[in-house]
Amino acid sequence: MPHNDALSSTDSDSHDLYANSKSNVARLTIAQALSGANAVVVYATGAIVGNMLSPSQALATLPITIFVIGMAACSLPAGAIAQRYGRRTAFMVGTGCGILVGLLSALAVVQGLFWLFCVATFFGGAYAAVVLSFRFAAADCVPMSQRPRALSLVMAGGIVAGVIGPQLVTYTMNLWAPYTFAGTFMGQAAVAALSAAILVGVRLPKPAEEEAANGRPIREIAQQPEFLTAAGCGVVSYLLMNFLMTSAPLAMRMCGHSQESSNLGIQWHVIAMYAPSFFTGGLITRFGAHRVVMAGLLLTGLSVIVGLMGVDITHFWLTLILLGVGWNFGFIGASALVLECHRPEEKNRVQSFNDFIVFGAVAFGSFLSGGLLTAYGWNTVLWLSFVPLALAILALARMVVKRGHRLTV
Repeated sequence: MPHNDALSSTDSDSHDLYANSKSNVARLTIAQALSGANAVVVYATGAIVGNMLSPSQALATLPITIFVIGMAACSLPAGAIAQRYGRRTAFMVGTGCGILVGLLSALAVVQGLFWLFCVATFFGGAYAAVVLSFRFAAADCVPMSQRPRALSLVMAGGIVAGVIGPQLVTYTMNLWAPYTFAGTFMGQAAVAALSAAILVGVRLPKPAEEEAANGRPIREIAQQPEFLTAAGCGVVSYLLMNFLMTSAPLAMRMCGHSQESSNLGIQWHVIAMYAPSFFTGGLITRFGAHRVVMAGLLLTGLSVIVGLMGVDITHFWLTLILLGVGWNFGFIGASALVLECHRPEEKNRVQSFNDFIVFGAVAFGSFLSGGLLTAYGWNTVLWLSFVPLALAILALARMVVKRGHRLTV
């Protein structure tokens, strides 16, 4: 396409605003790849280290529950820091937490302190809450027409995270003998420090002060049936992904599979979570967010069915891959539905509130999964997944029917 030589004053202002867009998106994509490995390491090792350190097997997944609680508890403060001081400040606070989670986890393993490992994973959750905002930061620093591409590039960084995390576990878990995984956590801290060094170079505009004062009260927005359905589908998509992903590594070990096989399963799961991001946005544009969410929920149901078919390593791997793709369609589609429920000036508060709801529910599910797995087994965890799944499908179908009715009236 030809470029215009002459720019209007508005175009000139936009050029200044987006002057660092390519550098910013590149840095955010690399940071997503590095920082995303934090969550992968926690999910791959959390239940196993928890089982090693905890006084009871029923508490094995408590560290992962606290990780998700950290995500929920820190999503609103992270948004407030970004709103007041800018996103880069929030990034630095987040990566500082990322360094802490690695150092404290290593110390917890060496000292055999279960409570310290739980504290460490809370900082890991705070780090993850900040990492979630990378995709929105990428959208802020490019023109409107380039936002889908920027979002896709940053989300694609999660594919690399899906490789870095499990490989970091595989190659470092026995480096500090006899303290299994202590070397992994030291590596985790080093990766977070590298991510911080990359994020220092991000140049983003500070938010306008008047944005915080405008818009409807959050209670009014949250009472919309459309918002309730969108948030509910996001909750179920993330809840079931976390519910099964939390249990899977420990379930694989209980079924006699090796740690390396477990790491590989988590690796392919995380790749499946993020790889569809290259075309999920296009599918939403073409078919509508509600259809993409429905496809995600159905794929999640299919992953549960595969898990019920057996406990061979291939069953676990295929379950985790389908679960990853289902999460991508379900969660990103639900996020797109949330965007339809608020005005531009309400975006920061509504998005943070949505994340708070999602991760609050996910925290409950991750804690429940540990007790269910150790007490009743992997199949019970799978069967129970159908309950929230059915509720989300019914709620989404009801919303679609109502929308269709309004359009025909």
